[in-house]
Amino acid sequence: MIFLRLFFEFFRVGLFSIGGGLATIPFLSDMGARTGWFSAGDLANMIAISESTPGPMGVNMATYVGFHTGGIPGGVAATLGLVCPSILIILVIAGFLKKFRESRVVDAVFYGIRPASTALIAAALAEVCSIALMFRQVTVPETGAVETRLFYWPAVLLAAVVFACLHVQPLKKLHPIVFIALSAAAGVVFQL
Repeated sequence: MIFLRLFFEFFRVGLFSIGGGLATIPFLSDMGARTGWFSAGDLANMIAISESTPGPMGVNMATYVGFHTGGIPGGVAATLGLVCPSILIILVIAGFLKKFRESRVVDAVFYGIRPASTALIAAALAEVCSIALMFRQVTVPETGAVETRLFYWPAVLLAAVVFACLHVQPLKKLHPIVFIALSAAAGVVFQL
């Protein structure tokens, strides 16, 4: 039963997350809250790992959640669920490509999808920023008390440094994996 649920949950994500891997984040956040399969912290870790490993981000996250929830069969079910809508839509469109391409209605639909896709990616950005940079529970060393802080300043500082480095001319030529590796190393060293 869990495998069917994994398949259908990720089928729905794959069907409605137009815009790539980042567009899946709002759907995954909702799924985690509804199913209890993963927490917001787990989602942040999935995003970080999926962004730094080869392959599409959405597929990496679906495989991770499926494997975490139902082992290897769960990983396969979740991954198939995520990619099936795209495969089915591509097969249908390929069969009628010429007819669809010349349709003004289809052009208008794709024109309307662009803002929706942009909004999904913006929602993903807001979700990632809130998970990574805001609302952290921090243990105060002097008192041992746990406080919730609006901003997690070490992570904000790291994000600002990476952003600034991306705008320095000699550093612009570096491959993005260099920034990912350095950020990962800083995260390990400073326990971000």
